Amino acid sequence: MIRRPDPSLLQLHDCLLFDLDGTLMNGSDPIAHAADGVRRAREAGVTLVFATNNASRTPQQAADHLATVGVTAHADEMITSPQVASSLLARTLEPGQKVLVIGGDSLAAEVRAAGFDPVREDSADVAAVVQGWAPDVGWAQLAEGAFAIGHGALYVATNTDATLPTERGFAPGNGSLVAALRHATGVDPLVAGKPEPGMFEVAVDRVGARRPLVIGDRLDTDIAGANRAGMPSLLVLTGVSTIENALRATPLERPTAVLPDLSALHHGFPLPVVSGTGARCGRSGAEMQGEDIRLHGSLDDMLTVRAVLALLADQRPDEAFTGRVLDADGSEVIPAP
Repeated sequence: MIRRPDPSLLQLHDCLLFDLDGTLMNGSDPIAHAADGVRRAREAGVTLVFATNNASRTPQQAADHLATVGVTAHADEMITSPQVASSLLARTLEPGQKVLVIGGDSLAAEVRAAGFDPVREDSADVAAVVQGWAPDVGWAQLAEGAFAIGHGALYVATNTDATLPTERGFAPGNGSLVAALRHATGVDPLVAGKPEPGMFEVAVDRVGARRPLVIGDRLDTDIAGANRAGMPSLLVLTGVSTIENALRATPLERPTAVLPDLSALHHGFPLPVVSGTGARCGRSGAEMQGEDIRLHGSLDDMLTVRAVLALLADQRPDEAFTGRVLDADGSEVIPAP
């Protein structure tokens, strides 16, 4: 009997929601296989959405920047944290009200497009503060925001990413600047971007997807946002998070699967099967032994990782894994934390 080939991720899902920074690019540097992975997905007829927490670019500017690293994208395929932030403002404010913008001109443009009056200085009639990353954000803008929040203005942050991947390494992200304003005012912002689910929910509703997959490099934003939205997720190892991070993650940040990069989106993708305290995925597997996990395969093999993640979802659905990971001979691969 001839075994049918396993379907690929491009056959299993009708929409891919790609993170940008750390997944498709690092600053102005391309990430290996990213452009080709996106191209293959587009050729397969899968709907593409590019979901970014970065508030420093308009959708068109984000698409233009992706083109510089070889990724073809269109402005109407973008969902940005400023777009979601503007929708949060619209739930509370009346059209035409003043919104103090901490961030770049693209964030101000999005606020204006939503029907509000973006300003840069506080006044008694400022109704809200919206904060997003831009390279020139400094003390003066943060101070204006603190004054407005101090007299009761609504506080919205585009995202709370602690770091921003660049070609030189990880730089402070919007979350680091939000932390300064939160510390100064004692007020927690409403958060528009990942890890809140709104970005993915808005995107899926917009395109009418039924079987979406979220793809990103960060457990605390991309994967947590996917889980909060009830969507499966793929962690790629091209940015922040590692395999060990994924296995140690809380259930909220635990991915469905892991791949080194986007080169294998079109390859057969065997699905794991859990039986009792064991799991198999293709030729590899894993089993729970008390608090530990014994591998039947190598952690360098993504089939093994997929089996372990499925086993953890079944055996540790409400808590992080704190045991050891052992190889087939019982030697430690990952020690207990």
